[in-house]
Amino acid sequence: MPEMMTTDVRAIMDRTPFDVAAVADLRELLNRDPSRYRTLREAVANIRERERKEKEIKPESHLRLGVGEVLLGRYHSGLENLKRAGENGMAYYFRGLALENQQHYEQAAEAFAQAHKLGYDARNSELHRAGALRRAGKIEEARQILEAQKKAGASSAEFHFQQGCLLVTEGDLAAAAAEFEQTLAIDKDHNGALFELAYINDIHGNDDVAVDYYKRCTERPPVPLAAWNNLGILFEDEMRFRDAEHCYRQILAHDPNHPRARLFLKDCQASKGMYYDEEAERGYTVLKQLHEIPVTDFELSVRSRNCLRKMNIRTLGDLTRTTEAALLASKNFGETSLAEIKEMMQAKGLRLGMALEGTERPHDHRMEPPQEVPPEMQAMLSKPIGDLNLSVRARKCMSKLNIQSIGDLLKHTGDELLECKNFGITSLNEVREKLTGLALKLKND
Repeated sequence: MPEMMTTDVRAIMDRTPFDVAAVADLRELLNRDPSRYRTLREAVANIRERERKEKEIKPESHLRLGVGEVLLGRYHSGLENLKRAGENGMAYYFRGLALENQQHYEQAAEAFAQAHKLGYDARNSELHRAGALRRAGKIEEARQILEAQKKAGASSAEFHFQQGCLLVTEGDLAAAAAEFEQTLAIDKDHNGALFELAYINDIHGNDDVAVDYYKRCTERPPVPLAAWNNLGILFEDEMRFRDAEHCYRQILAHDPNHPRARLFLKDCQASKGMYYDEEAERGYTVLKQLHEIPVTDFELSVRSRNCLRKMNIRTLGDLTRTTEAALLASKNFGETSLAEIKEMMQAKGLRLGMALEGTERPHDHRMEPPQEVPPEMQAMLSKPIGDLNLSVRARKCMSKLNIQSIGDLLKHTGDELLECKNFGITSLNEVREKLTGLALKLKND
């Protein structure tokens, strides 16, 4: 009979008392078999229907409904029930989870503090309070809680997760990743750690690893909407438009007015109908990879390397946009260095100036005479592109085009950005909006 109680979702939801042990059994069962979330939905619906027949719903029934709704990611209805559950530590704990997911971080921290005061899962209540305070911008308070929990929390998955999140705020992604991996070593289904590792790999271009983590993150509710969004973008990068569309529809099922998901869904549906020349795309990809090879990968003479560095020529692609005359015009760059460069490019099937062929007047922007730019404007143009806080999709385009600073971005036209794969009108409007806020415009705008 006890085994029945831990393998039947309905039995656990009806267990008396409905306490921390019951919730632990419920979560273990859901993690072991995600398909049982369907049974949880049915169990919550049955409780709601049963209580609807009663004249007055008991606080304990509100507690069961509230916990079930939060575990299913229905935070609004979950909160409504938990508020009616009375002064109960479990109710405050799950209120904290719901408020945190609704981005009401200070209220969430207060709820977790009250759960701790009432004695519900004291360690996790404090760790979640640290997370809520961190996300509310109260970093030092969060740090103090984690420091106090350090000895007791060493074996806790949530402790390592919160420690990793704190390291992310400090910019130490390598150490943060190690903490998230430790989290998964203790709890392989920790959604927060799965998402953070997915995101770290995503921004570093490890797309295959990121997709794997995002997919694992979406297998168990409640799923962060950002996981569906970022996974959809990665699927689009792989031309898997049906999979991407599924991701955006998952977001809209939770939030029908989610602006980014609605726009991305339209872009995705339009992309499904576009003609795709796989052979041409493959050729373009190979050429692009060649162009991105750094010149430092080749054994050049010291004189050649110094001259290329002074001319800000970093890759083979830069050389395809440079003429022989421009190289020879550089101080200390002679025929011997030119022959060395030409031989290097010929080995890769490239030529100097080949990117300029077909234009009436070859134009090398690096050779333009410098213009007088006010110091404050120069400082603005030198800011890294990350300061614009662009979406993941727009950032990927910046990376593909090797746009490192705001000044680099202003050298491109809107049409040039739109030529980047998976960069559509939505992303272009986003870039223009960010630049308008700085009183700047794209080239030719």
